[in-house]
Amino acid sequence: MAVVERVEDVFNRAGVIGNLHVVDLDDPGAGTVAGGREVAVGADEQVVIASIFKILLVLEFARQVTAGQLDPTERVLVTGADRLGGWGLAGCDDDAEVSLRDLAYFAMSVSDNTAADLLLRRVGPDLLPMLAAELGLARTRIVGGPRQLVEVMLADVGARNEAEFARIFPTLSAEQVHAMRVFDPERTTSSTARDITGLLGLIWRDEAGPAAACAMVRNWMARQLFWTRLATGFPPGVRVAGKTGTLPGLHMEAGVAEYPDGGRYAIAVFARTAQLATRRIDVDLAMGEAARTAVEALRGE
Repeated sequence: MAVVERVEDVFNRAGVIGNLHVVDLDDPGAGTVAGGREVAVGADEQVVIASIFKILLVLEFARQVTAGQLDPTERVLVTGADRLGGWGLAGCDDDAEVSLRDLAYFAMSVSDNTAADLLLRRVGPDLLPMLAAELGLARTRIVGGPRQLVEVMLADVGARNEAEFARIFPTLSAEQVHAMRVFDPERTTSSTARDITGLLGLIWRDEAGPAAACAMVRNWMARQLFWTRLATGFPPGVRVAGKTGTLPGLHMEAGVAEYPDGGRYAIAVFARTAQLATRRIDVDLAMGEAARTAVEALRGE
């Protein structure tokens, strides 16, 4: 069975619609118009990327730090008015003071929406679309940050606040949920699996900015705490740095698997389910299996 068929079989057994792109970062053709050795399943379909956009966010922050435009130790007071739903600072009951650098850490390690929102304000929200264009990510579309997406979700269901949204959302049908703008790649932050692996390749080859900035992003991605997706697919000794993204019925992760022999593989996997649950360990494990299947095929060529 060809590798594409094997990957599709993994998705089918999990009951998901999947998009995948895996590329060997050390192939001379990687990152060029000709392209390198790759495995592609729906890699050019426009998909919602949710929190994966935070890779671009912390890259822009790191570039500004290395350029001397921002002091990473600058202190930020996080108050109740700043908090959005989610992990990390987003779940605090009391005000907290952290550095800009720690906002970047929280945004990547636990996908903290509050941290990402505050960091985006400081680096400048208008700069991310410009950064994507500069890096040649022609299919990557950035529409605001976490706060804007929350406001759109509230408006789409007629909720005045997050508490009211939490009461309304469980009463919606799957059709009503999928009609929300955050699920439409044409109306929200979106990209393609190929664009995302292209971004990872630029970062891992120190071509997305100064080498020090790229190293910062790699370090933050390696400290992500969520391990049930890509990381589960690979054996001990393989280092996986990644960034997840999740919405009801949408499960995604982008990352790089680094083997002890020096092999490096950029991976982007997106899975859509009919059910709206955000916690699906079977889907997470399938994403890891699909990634490993593709990488092993490239390593065996």
